[in-house]
Amino acid sequence: MSFERQSGVFLHVSSLSGPDGIGTLGEPAHEFVEYLETAEQSLWQTCPIGPTDPRQGNSPYSSFSARAGNPLFIELDALVEEGWLDDPDRPDFDDREVEYERVMAFKREALRDAFEGFSDVADPDDLTAFESFCEENAEWLDDYALFRALDDHFDADTWLDWPDGAKFRDPDALERYREQLARDVRFRQFLQWVFDRQWAELREHAHEHGIELVGDMAIYVGTNSADVWANPEIFKLDEEREPIYVSGVPPDDFSDTGQLWGTPVYDWETLADREYDWWIQRFAGLLDRFDVFRIDHFKGFESYYQVPAEEDTAMNGEWVSGPGRDFFEAVRERLGDLPIVVEDLGEVTDATRALRDAFGFPGMRVAGMADWCDDDHTHHPANYDDDSVAYASTHDTSTTPGWYEDLSETQKQCLHSVVDHEGDEVHWDIIEAVWASPAIITLAQFQDFLGLGDEHRFNLPGTATGNWKWRMRRSELDPAVAERLADVTRRTDRR
Repeated sequence: MSFERQSGVFLHVSSLSGPDGIGTLGEPAHEFVEYLETAEQSLWQTCPIGPTDPRQGNSPYSSFSARAGNPLFIELDALVEEGWLDDPDRPDFDDREVEYERVMAFKREALRDAFEGFSDVADPDDLTAFESFCEENAEWLDDYALFRALDDHFDADTWLDWPDGAKFRDPDALERYREQLARDVRFRQFLQWVFDRQWAELREHAHEHGIELVGDMAIYVGTNSADVWANPEIFKLDEEREPIYVSGVPPDDFSDTGQLWGTPVYDWETLADREYDWWIQRFAGLLDRFDVFRIDHFKGFESYYQVPAEEDTAMNGEWVSGPGRDFFEAVRERLGDLPIVVEDLGEVTDATRALRDAFGFPGMRVAGMADWCDDDHTHHPANYDDDSVAYASTHDTSTTPGWYEDLSETQKQCLHSVVDHEGDEVHWDIIEAVWASPAIITLAQFQDFLGLGDEHRFNLPGTATGNWKWRMRRSELDPAVAERLADVTRRTDRR
């Protein structure tokens, strides 16, 4: 698929301002869209938007479902306007960080009240719309809603600790649980319907203001997800449904023991026999919500690293061939040309590049990873290809001011000569260098435009706590910053 010379901002939904202690899809998101239009941007990128698991640090990359939306993002005021919810008594939340435990307790109660209100007073049109949504999405929604109801009911660490009837999906047992937990199952379906309506309204609002939504897709799904529970045959699991192998990457210059991600790996032979049905449905779901989406760890489709599940590190794994071109040809045959960009950072093989280029997927470049004294370095802005997506920083890196501060004095001097730096706002010089590069798409975290340092970092890979919490303040939707970004965008011939 061909892309235009565009630019935009990376900000996860959770990081929006607003009264609920976490960003929501209503007024905070609509206001941010309008701000992007003022700044003459055309893209808004987020992390994955699925429901997060507090047992996994609320990471958007470890969700209960590859298809569901995060109910924490539901706008409560819209439910008040519908007449399903009384104006909630909101606690005083931190306006800089998401206090996940408090936010979840508050929103769960409010959303339960809204569900009861809907059940009591919904008009026939809304009831019909809800039932139609459930029918149209039954292939994933039924399992997801039951999974979440069972998760609450058993209160275990994971579904692997459930009683055998639920764990192994005995049909008679599942039918009993559906009847026993019918109210909670319907509640979970209701939340997904509300999320879907509010997301559709946001996407329409974005399009009206010239903004395209850019999503993100983690290649793997967590063990404790409805996807693995409901589809064990497409993962490498043993007879007890425990992973035989888990994902990761081998030791490298950054880690002597590699990275052990711990998610189950796919049984690609089984998926191929099924004509990749689960994956095609997943891609179709992303296309329903986003205009463009990024595939995280794209290399895993060419070859993936699997580690025996009993290992404590990633040192003793092996590389296994992935589905490669056969997979993407099958997806393209069903869904057409795909508006995909790919994460191809790290040690990328010629085979991975060939797979990427065969389907015209732009790869990533990150200014914060550049050797500024090497004019030929891959991440040096002068060397970005016109089929690449360039970032000043990403959700997994320091902010632009943060990584600049960590550079050696030699690197800083080299950078200054590249970006023609003068004054005390080097983050803008870096942003402009990225925007002026040949890259077809350019993005930066919202923190970068505000000149915020690493105390405002969103995620530190390899750490289990303290991540995914950062929030903007409404006052930071600064018209002067928007005008400056618009000026850079005009001068670099982007939109």
